[in-house]
Amino acid sequence: MRPLRRDGPRLALVAVWLGTAAASLWDGGRAGQQLLLASGVAALPALGLVWAGALWDAAIGLALALHPRKRVYALALAGMLLMTLLATLLQPALWLDPLGPLLKNLALLALLLQGLHQR
Repeated sequence: MRPLRRDGPRLALVAVWLGTAAASLWDGGRAGQQLLLASGVAALPALGLVWAGALWDAAIGLALALHPRKRVYALALAGMLLMTLLATLLQPALWLDPLGPLLKNLALLALLLQGLHQR
C-alpha cells in the first residue's frame, strides 16, 4: 500500500472525476442540459451529452482508482482538454465564473501531467 502523500494527488483526481459524474446526474442531468440549451444545443442531444460526459467521468474516475496507468492519465488529460475546449466555445463566460468551473481545469492539468510523468 502506498502512503497517502504519494497517492494524495491521484485520490484527489478520483474524487473530482467521480464527484463530477455524480453531480452531473444528481438531478437526472437537467442542470447540464439547461446549460447546453442556453448554448444553442437542442434538448435531446444536450441530455445525451450530459449523460455521455457523466459516464466518461465515472469511467475515468474508476480507472484512476483501480488502474492508475499512463494511458489512463493520458485519456483523462485528453478528455479534460476536449471538455474545456467545448465549454470554452459554448460558454466562454465560465472562465470568469467566481466558482471557477473551467479555471479548476488548470489544477487538474498540473495533477494529470504529474501523474503522467510518475508512471
